[in-house]
Amino acid sequence: MELSGFNIAVIVIVALVILTIARGVRTVPQGYNYTVERFGRYSRTLSAGLGLIVPYIDRIGHKVNVMEQVLDIPSQEAITKDNAGVRIDAAAFYQVLDAAKACYEVSSLNDALMVLTMTNIRTVVGSMDLDQLLSHRDEINERLLRVMDAAASPWGVKVTRIEIRDILPPADIAGAMNRQMKAEREKRAAILEAEGLRQAEILKAEGQKQSQILAAEGRKESALRDAEARERLAQAEATATAMVSEAISRGDIQAANFLIAERYTDALKSIASSHNSKVVIVPIEAASLAGTVGGIAQLTKAVFGEDAAAQRRGGAGSVPSSGRPGA
Repeated sequence: MELSGFNIAVIVIVALVILTIARGVRTVPQGYNYTVERFGRYSRTLSAGLGLIVPYIDRIGHKVNVMEQVLDIPSQEAITKDNAGVRIDAAAFYQVLDAAKACYEVSSLNDALMVLTMTNIRTVVGSMDLDQLLSHRDEINERLLRVMDAAASPWGVKVTRIEIRDILPPADIAGAMNRQMKAEREKRAAILEAEGLRQAEILKAEGQKQSQILAAEGRKESALRDAEARERLAQAEATATAMVSEAISRGDIQAANFLIAERYTDALKSIASSHNSKVVIVPIEAASLAGTVGGIAQLTKAVFGEDAAAQRRGGAGSVPSSGRPGA
């Protein structure tokens, strides 16, 4: 079947229309923005989804990733404030907020961010001592983030985080720091041990003090009770002596005989129980004790008179008058 010139023209027109429609429709994936250029000049930005442009007049300029991205910063040498050389390894996280600025305000955004980060790392490290640098990473990250975000803002970029991954001092400085750390830990251990011994001695002394206080309290209580007992015994003896004296004053010689015999018996008991006594001579016969009492009665007679002696003979008539020790 031969095609006429009209049919060929129709086919060409249809193909041209299809091609034109295809060139005017753009599908933008999620997480990307496309810049549209008209005659080489920025026109607008297509966001994710279906976008339309003017065929043959507009074209897609740049495909910009607007998701958060990480920029690996190469390891670099830096000098601290106290002239110590360290090697810094870092990473930067950023997100493009304005695709047009990121494409047309700076050439090679990644390279610009990398150079800017490395320069600011050297600046921050040079303003800090080595000890401060090693112990204040959060402060370093915060300072870098603040400077980087302000510098990248004209490029339509938001710097979200700056992370210092590693700080490596020279080998000799690292060895000295390890020895210093070891010495510091040994010092803290010695201090803690001494503190523990001190607390133990304090507690031991407190225990001894409390023990001595309780022992003294016990001795005090015992002494008070002994004194009270002696006082009561003295009162009892005084009462007994008063009663005997009253009985003697009334002429009752038997009370005197009983008191004297009791004291005599107690004296013999003390002599017998003494540790220094080797030989003890005591009356053997029961009458001997009575004879002794009779001798004491003669003494009573001389003191109280004949009447008191007569009363005593009347009360102790059953005791032989001639009984004496050894008779």
